[in-house]
Amino acid sequence: MLKRTLTVLWAATAMGAVGCGQGADDVESTEGAILGDALPGTNAAAFAAARANFSLTETVQDGAGPIFNERSCSACHSNGATGGAGQNIERRYGRVVNGLFDAMESTGGSLRQLFGLGGFNPSPGLNCQSGVDTLPAGATIRDSGRLTTPLFGLGLVDSLPDARFDTLASREPAAIRGIVNRVSIVMANPADASQRNGATRVGRFGWKAGVSNLGQFSADAYLNEMGITTSSCNFGVANRSFGTENRSNRAPTNALINGCPDDLVPGTDDDFATEENNCAGGVNELQDDVANFTFFMTHLAAPPAVPIAAGSAQDRGRTLFGSAALQCSGCHRSDPDIFVSTAAGGVQAGIVFTPYSDFLVHDMGTLGDGIGNTGDTVAVTRRMRTAPLWGLRSRNLLLHDGRTSDRGAAIAAHNGGANGQGTAAAAAYSALTTAQKSDLLAFLATL
Repeated sequence: MLKRTLTVLWAATAMGAVGCGQGADDVESTEGAILGDALPGTNAAAFAAARANFSLTETVQDGAGPIFNERSCSACHSNGATGGAGQNIERRYGRVVNGLFDAMESTGGSLRQLFGLGGFNPSPGLNCQSGVDTLPAGATIRDSGRLTTPLFGLGLVDSLPDARFDTLASREPAAIRGIVNRVSIVMANPADASQRNGATRVGRFGWKAGVSNLGQFSADAYLNEMGITTSSCNFGVANRSFGTENRSNRAPTNALINGCPDDLVPGTDDDFATEENNCAGGVNELQDDVANFTFFMTHLAAPPAVPIAAGSAQDRGRTLFGSAALQCSGCHRSDPDIFVSTAAGGVQAGIVFTPYSDFLVHDMGTLGDGIGNTGDTVAVTRRMRTAPLWGLRSRNLLLHDGRTSDRGAAIAAHNGGANGQGTAAAAAYSALTTAQKSDLLAFLATL
């Protein structure tokens, strides 16, 4: 029932925002907001309900498992406020065969689920074990880490048309120019009428910019991080892309294994499409929880920045950050004509935001995690999306694998060798005086 209410509210929000232009008189800023606040124009009751669902702990009776990494969204997204980054570092593996990456899907790769239900009894006398993913002996890329990313402001990013990212790429110097990563839409967002399953859209979410919208992001995490399988409806067609369970060191399947089902809710845990008569009559809605997670993320406000006084260390650091010599702003971008929201996805149009990212992927050389999709070249596995820097002061682990909490060390780690597009920036940072480094870090502490 809650999900249906949110769907109506989404539609009303979107219709109310259509008339908002993007001229100077219409542009709004998120400055002054509190971390974890909702975007302007968001229904407060719907946002609170969606946030509560985001924080809810899933149980075995809900279908959690058989293997998972956490039991609630907020368990991974909590730094600073609900929806922030986290301490959780997921683990991935794979191997390179004849110069191409192999995600080892038949062993459950590339993502490991680190926890399992253990023993469970789906029926009297039937004793089952979930197991957990262990590293296969053949994996040569082992336990590559990926830190939980913050979600603040991502509804604004989701609203941007693909052409904005093409423009960003065209503005970047050739030596550090990012790649616009167009990916297939696996699950269209009903709040954005332009999306269709199977069409392409610029990937903008995840460490590899491999996810095209927040609805898909939600369903993917619900399955792969929490072990909850779902189905949804897209334009009258059942979408079962996230309806098959992960099993320990096996390819995903809902089939019985040694007489045991996947968990205490066999098959798809919340089969919304079947409940809706296989989406007959043009039903275009996401499963309840997925819809709530999507609503919450879509309407999370961008992180507010700390005001900077003219002539201060932070002000000097801001100038350094934007200098051509240092190259930070070449990828960590804040172009005010690009980062202006549209009404797509249900957010208010005309909100100017400053993410300090281009959301493109760059060859990071040895800093890259070496993980990709099966068939990717080694060069492709080195590509990483530019991490947005807004909200940086609320994070205590940095880089894709959380290897450091020291911002200076994180900048220096951009030296990825000859192939790394961040190498020159790392060298330029190293050449700064101690005072200049202090100024730059003071600026970063305001984000």
